[in-house]
Amino acid sequence: MEGSPETPWAPASVSVSRERHEAGTIVLPPVSDHRIVVHASPETWSFCTITGTRHLRREGDIDLVPAGEEGGHAAETAYEALEIRLAPQVLEQAAFEMGSGRRSGLDMRHIMKNERIVYMALALESERRAGAPSGPLYADTIGVALATQLVGLTKPAANAASGLSAAQLRRLYDFVEAHIDRPLTIGVLARVAGASSSHLRNAFKKATGSTVHRFVVRRRVERARLMLAQGRLSAAEVALAAGFSHQSHMARWMRRELGQTPRSLRADPVGPRSIAP
Repeated sequence: MEGSPETPWAPASVSVSRERHEAGTIVLPPVSDHRIVVHASPETWSFCTITGTRHLRREGDIDLVPAGEEGGHAAETAYEALEIRLAPQVLEQAAFEMGSGRRSGLDMRHIMKNERIVYMALALESERRAGAPSGPLYADTIGVALATQLVGLTKPAANAASGLSAAQLRRLYDFVEAHIDRPLTIGVLARVAGASSSHLRNAFKKATGSTVHRFVVRRRVERARLMLAQGRLSAAEVALAAGFSHQSHMARWMRRELGQTPRSLRADPVGPRSIAP
């Protein structure tokens, strides 16, 4: 269920509002600003619909949702949160001034701890509630300080582009195997890996030699090959169970990856050597 926001106070570069969310699925649709969401209620259990894991959110826990990306989760009880919206150009300027190849983008993060960000969120809300007596300059100053804090969380671009850790790759492999029958997007997989979509695309190719799309297709082909060899399902049922949109889609990729058709694989249960991840 969507939250019930108060009217936000919105200077040029930063805005803040207190949102109340009822229990259920909370969706934060993509917007043009970066969002910093600070949990403002006592302990609340939540469920990540992307990774399928349950988390305890405490007061002061922070979620970062980059501009243009969707955020959200499922909450077991109602709760309140402070939602700050920060213009991307403020982050870009902070990254430029900090130098050393700092990235101006924001990575999706969940349940992050940072006392300074919480302090700035509370200061912005206090100013909003008071009717903004200090004027837009005060808010802009906090916006710059907030951007500096966020940029400080990222590594210089030269290091950030180096690849994915073994733990990130394992999370991706396990997630794809567990959800092979479902639609998988680069946005979903980026959240699982804890990286931005653009970084995942580049880093995954560097780490594995394969694009994310080709990796997922190969795992679908391998799953379909095994199910066809078992002979329990029809080719159409196998296609859907392996995540292909239809039987001909599966057959096309099997010919491309294995050089065989679903019919020939069913007739030859041993088939070719399996495709490694």
